[in-house]
Amino acid sequence: MQHRSADEPLRPHPVDGFESAPATRVDPAVLRELLDRHGWRRRGGAVGRYARWTPPGGSSGTSLLVPESRAFPDSEDLLDEALVALSRSAAPSARDVLVALALPSDEVRWSRDVPAGPAGTAPWAAEEELRGAARKMLIAGALAVRERAGYYGARHRRPAAGSLRELLVGPAPGGRELTAFVPVETGRALVVRLHHALFAAREAIDYQRATGGMEAFDTAIEAGVSQELTEAVVALVRGTEGARVTFAWAPAAGVPEGCAPRPEAVEFSPGDLPVLREAGARFLREEPALPVRITGTVVRMRRNGPRGTGTVRLRVIAGADVPHVRLSLDEEAYRIAGSAHLVGLPIRVSGRLESRGGFRRLTGASDVVPVQVDEAVRDRMMKSLQENLDFFEEACSGEDGD
Repeated sequence: MQHRSADEPLRPHPVDGFESAPATRVDPAVLRELLDRHGWRRRGGAVGRYARWTPPGGSSGTSLLVPESRAFPDSEDLLDEALVALSRSAAPSARDVLVALALPSDEVRWSRDVPAGPAGTAPWAAEEELRGAARKMLIAGALAVRERAGYYGARHRRPAAGSLRELLVGPAPGGRELTAFVPVETGRALVVRLHHALFAAREAIDYQRATGGMEAFDTAIEAGVSQELTEAVVALVRGTEGARVTFAWAPAAGVPEGCAPRPEAVEFSPGDLPVLREAGARFLREEPALPVRITGTVVRMRRNGPRGTGTVRLRVIAGADVPHVRLSLDEEAYRIAGSAHLVGLPIRVSGRLESRGGFRRLTGASDVVPVQVDEAVRDRMMKSLQENLDFFEEACSGEDGD
């Protein structure tokens, strides 16, 4: 099995060879909603039978005939012709409509006012910056689905990143616009949470700028606002004249509870950046340490000599939603951890998971004991030890990095 890195970029939707939904699966009402959403214009037609739609912005190109319903005798032929025309259309939005038909998705669209250079050009890094900011924002939404917190650090990071695997994104020419298609079946909770969080962040910023108080950010945590979200908004807005995020719900799935059918765009400006940075620092500073009891396998051990305290790094099996933690153990606990590791056993340890450093450090470690596991698990651990002897360091100076 291959595991994607938590830093892997968003997956672009295919441009060549894309297979659109067959006409037999296309609902004319859904197609009309998508065309309207993406700027196509209805230009008459036969009333009660079909309507003619033309590309957005008055651009030239083949128009589409879309039936009013499947009750029209030639509806399937018209739908098939419309899909072929969309696949051949030069309008950038045509591909987005086809993707949304093939993969019923909620859409998140980011727009940035990037200062134009000569002949309307934009900095070469603008597209990369936009994709990075969008990914940070989606990760923040996925984190908030799993738990509300002001700061997550390494907690839930891997499953949050994994939840983005099925997302598709359109092109981001010039770094000005980017659309993510989030499958309703697996991703609607993420989009709804991100929708609520961004509007809560906007309200908290407005409150701070009007009153000077930061307390609105404390209550916004329940809506999904976090240090990770403020960092994402800063990344989106930095270097621009303003940015906005727009949400659109999959027509086939309807409007989620508590959301407007056509939400207004939530907008941010460079003037919001100082407040966002202050809020992020506040979240980082005030998120409390967590009492935990962790079970994990020892992957690295270090101390300065043959005796005394030492540093241990654990791969977490249970007890905390982080992949690894680092902790300091006294001489006896260090010996227990080393002995358990050498015979292929994990250990269990109590302590406090510190927010400083991203919840990667366990302080006040105590009650270190080996944990019995079945033979199959033990064999896998012993094999891992043999394959990674270079990383099992005893009596070495310095601390390992995360």
